[in-house]
Amino acid sequence: MDPIAFFYRIPGRSGAHRPGAHQASTNGAGHAFHSHARLFDLPDPRRLDVRASLRAGRGEWLVRTYRQRAAITLRLLVDISASMQVGAPLRKLDIAAQIAESAGHSAFAVGDAVGLLAFDAAHREDLYFPVVHSRGAGMQMRLAIAACTPGRTAGCGLVETARQLAGRRELVLLVSDFHWPLAVMAEAMDMLSHAWLVPLVVWDRTELAPPPVDGFVTLRDAETGAATPVWVNARLRQRWAAQLENRRRALDALFGSRGLQPLYLDGGFDAAALSRYFVEQTP
Repeated sequence: MDPIAFFYRIPGRSGAHRPGAHQASTNGAGHAFHSHARLFDLPDPRRLDVRASLRAGRGEWLVRTYRQRAAITLRLLVDISASMQVGAPLRKLDIAAQIAESAGHSAFAVGDAVGLLAFDAAHREDLYFPVVHSRGAGMQMRLAIAACTPGRTAGCGLVETARQLAGRRELVLLVSDFHWPLAVMAEAMDMLSHAWLVPLVVWDRTELAPPPVDGFVTLRDAETGAATPVWVNARLRQRWAAQLENRRRALDALFGSRGLQPLYLDGGFDAAALSRYFVEQTP
């Protein structure tokens, strides 16, 4: 596998018919035994099962049927709001761009198609990438995400964007810092109930703790640009840590209510870490 790619698999069976690398619910030229059928219904003597035919005692020949493996669609749902511009040495948006490139390589390696949807305060039609099976799709998505300019309007367009995927059976990587009301996420998860949703929480290390030295600092709201002078001391650090922990617990509880577990990326993107996530989460 490509060194920048990650391994992934789905927790259920795909209903797709295009041959690929994932478990499927359709019968075909696979290796996973499913059931027996009458030779009359499936005239393929290569799959004749003599023992099963004699054991059945019905006086008819039985053949084995197998489930084929199928291709799926890997979709990226990326938050490009102003808060994703924060970060050093890499912006959170740059990490999202790395994930997009890696997803493109990963999908191509196993024969899956990949596509991109993006949002800030509204759905970003200019960053729409249709579902394709292409070697260069990952790099194209990375360049588009890294060069995009977020809108300055307050709000979250996740629900509007997720509506385009409602009812679709796809693997969806939701990449965001989730710095918006969690009620929005609950509504979006209802729309994505048919998808295999993977929340990737991208946080920058500067968000995880205030400066270690006491003194005045100017904090700037990433969404509105408003600046606020703050006196940093031990009490502020305790409040900061408590609020961060509360936010993390709220996210865990929200996703846990739908049987999901987020992956926190607060030190950059690591394809191996995402591979481990899929191995641990998927039976």
